[in-house]
Amino acid sequence: MAFKLGIAGLCTSHPENWVPVIRDMTDKKIVDVEIVAAWDSGETRPAGFAAEFCKKFNIPHTVEKLEDIVGMVDGIILHTTNWDRHIEQARPFVDAGKSVLIDKPIVGNMKDANIFLDWLKQGKRVTGGSSLRFNKEVGEFLAIPAAERGTVHTAYAAIGVDDFNYGIHAYAIVSCLMGPGIQSVQYLGSSNQKQLMLQWNDGRIVLMTVGKTAWLPFNVTVVTDKNVRQIAVDNSQLYRSLLMAVLPYLTGKTDKAPLGISEILEPELAAIAARVSWLNNGQKVFLTDLRSDEPGYDGTQFALEYRRTRMG
Repeated sequence: MAFKLGIAGLCTSHPENWVPVIRDMTDKKIVDVEIVAAWDSGETRPAGFAAEFCKKFNIPHTVEKLEDIVGMVDGIILHTTNWDRHIEQARPFVDAGKSVLIDKPIVGNMKDANIFLDWLKQGKRVTGGSSLRFNKEVGEFLAIPAAERGTVHTAYAAIGVDDFNYGIHAYAIVSCLMGPGIQSVQYLGSSNQKQLMLQWNDGRIVLMTVGKTAWLPFNVTVVTDKNVRQIAVDNSQLYRSLLMAVLPYLTGKTDKAPLGISEILEPELAAIAARVSWLNNGQKVFLTDLRSDEPGYDGTQFALEYRRTRMG
């Protein structure tokens, strides 16, 4: 029987790009998913957008209240731009034992991060994050035998647009490359954008550039003990890479989570630590020292800015 999926929060271009990929994966029998309902938060779209979306993509049900979807589906994908509403919107589905995939960034503050981590420890089927965690180009590089490519000890990534909503992709791509174990983050200074240093538990280092500027192609420069490699990411494959990694778990086809409990939120936690560092004159911030009341990034303000940009 097909897994019944709902789509919630039609704020960005992601839903319209993900739906065709999900259906193609179903046609190819990679998963068996039927998209049955959609709901929009109304934060960045005009009234009636959900009905237009459902008509365009042949989704049978448009709902006015998010909780009305709970009984209709086996799981939900949350695309809501305002990350401060992710936990609130996911909770009815989690409490009902449904699967939940939260689009990036998963959370933007420590209170929400701790709730999400508690869900994971309770065995709830929740996942999400940036598609850069699963990009095929870094995967292909890591598949080269270490004896040939060398051991990675340093990397550099630069991502534009903003510090968090888009900046999270920088933290995600270096997490894909280096694996789990980010120990600390330090703000180094500003040269148009913010310059950061991330250090792993084993001493490996990533230098990173994030902040408001023009969009920059997704990239990472890798330094090993043998060579230097510049990796450019093919944007056209990103959504498929993510969905190939997470949909089998979301739908119950496999019980193996795409990312472990200790690593899934590392990009978001590192970004929160970076904010603490630049607000404290470049203090080195350990992820384990983040306070439970750390406010992080303001999702409501970002959604307002996003709406103004989209709707004029």
